[in-house]
Amino acid sequence: MSIKTGHCLCGSVSYEISSPSVFSITCHCTDCQKASGSAFSINIGVPEESFNVTGDSLTKYADKGDSGLELRHYFCNKCGSPIFNEADAIPGLKIVKAGTLDDVSTFKPDTNIFCDSRMEWLTQSGKTTDFDKMPS
Repeated sequence: MSIKTGHCLCGSVSYEISSPSVFSITCHCTDCQKASGSAFSINIGVPEESFNVTGDSLTKYADKGDSGLELRHYFCNKCGSPIFNEADAIPGLKIVKAGTLDDVSTFKPDTNIFCDSRMEWLTQSGKTTDFDKMPS
């Protein structure tokens, strides 16, 4: 596998991913809608040991996920771009915001989660696995 790279909008924060992703998910929860300022958030899960961030400091915001466990959001402290999340519910993984990848040509989410809060104007493709909430 080749190394995947990404960065924030202003370029102050960059990262490298040195292993394949464990999942590729579109999340429709209301928290992701607010954090992204959009209808959903697209994410890839990667093992934490394969994710390396460089550049300026990130700002962290912590809240609770649907599991009731802590969910930490990391974003660029200059431009505000969300870079990745850490969820106590899925230890050992970084949840990288796929829109920050330098090359998105091979990215395709295969799962939708929190479809019960998906915006009504979005249509289902029938080519993904969909869950009303977070799957166990």
